[in-house]
Amino acid sequence: MLDLPHAKATETSEAVFDLRKEAEAAGITETLRELDQELIGLKPVKSRVRQIASLLLIERIRQRAGLVAAPPTMHMSFTGNPGTGKTTVALRMAKILHGLGFVRRGQVISVTRDDLVGQYIGHTAPKTKEILKKAMGGVLFIDEAYYLHRPDNERDYGQEAIEILLQVMENQREDLVVILAGYGERMTNFFASNPGFRSRIAHHIEFPDYSEAELLFIADLMLQERGYRFSAAAREAFEKYIALRRMQSFFSNARSIRNAVDRIRLRQADRLVSDLDRMLEISDLETIDSADVLASRVFSGGADARSSNP
Repeated sequence: MLDLPHAKATETSEAVFDLRKEAEAAGITETLRELDQELIGLKPVKSRVRQIASLLLIERIRQRAGLVAAPPTMHMSFTGNPGTGKTTVALRMAKILHGLGFVRRGQVISVTRDDLVGQYIGHTAPKTKEILKKAMGGVLFIDEAYYLHRPDNERDYGQEAIEILLQVMENQREDLVVILAGYGERMTNFFASNPGFRSRIAHHIEFPDYSEAELLFIADLMLQERGYRFSAAAREAFEKYIALRRMQSFFSNARSIRNAVDRIRLRQADRLVSDLDRMLEISDLETIDSADVLASRVFSGGADARSSNP
């Protein structure tokens, strides 16, 4: 047997494995299909998820075949701007891990610094340990993980939370998967300041921004799901909206598009109700007109257009 940590070989073994049946039985096929349906684009991300799923599937089959098997380290880093699907991918990854038996529960506990770091001496350790206890057996998703480390504040207690996390990530990595998420550059600086994290992260996945064409397609899908559609003029106006909105502050990819769609529906309803003597047809209720889009403050170029509201 190879001298690998936690390596083991099963006493009984099988000789032949039907990969398709194995993948379907573990829910991998369905989960990857759901990921494709839920997220537009993101081909590099989906490809990496498939690779990880394949590794886990083969690892489980190796165990059943009686071969030496060392459970792989599964801690991950998701880097990218807001609204690029990091939380969705974390949920699907948890489902894959659970389906293949690498975690006991398919849950994702999503937290930020405030959930882990206390405000006074003796407060951080119990907070962090309570979150870890809740997440054990599943996936712990730490959003904007770099805020755990604030070197400019001598009285900050984030380092205590980091040390507890590192210990658990190393000693209980077979019962907990930790996913750190945040902006790419800030995560790079975070790992440079905390090399213990980088050494424990097996998979670094970068989430690219959506293209303008992908964002328009996402808007079309969101409207379709809600029973609406753009008129030709409205769709052209929304293309211009996307180009302008991407250049402004606080843009959050698909999240900003969802907010824009909600506001467009609000303006459409206001336009329709403004004339109570009007007889409405189904097409009136379904159609988004250009006026519903062009009324956005984004087109004014003023101060409001640079706020967090689309």
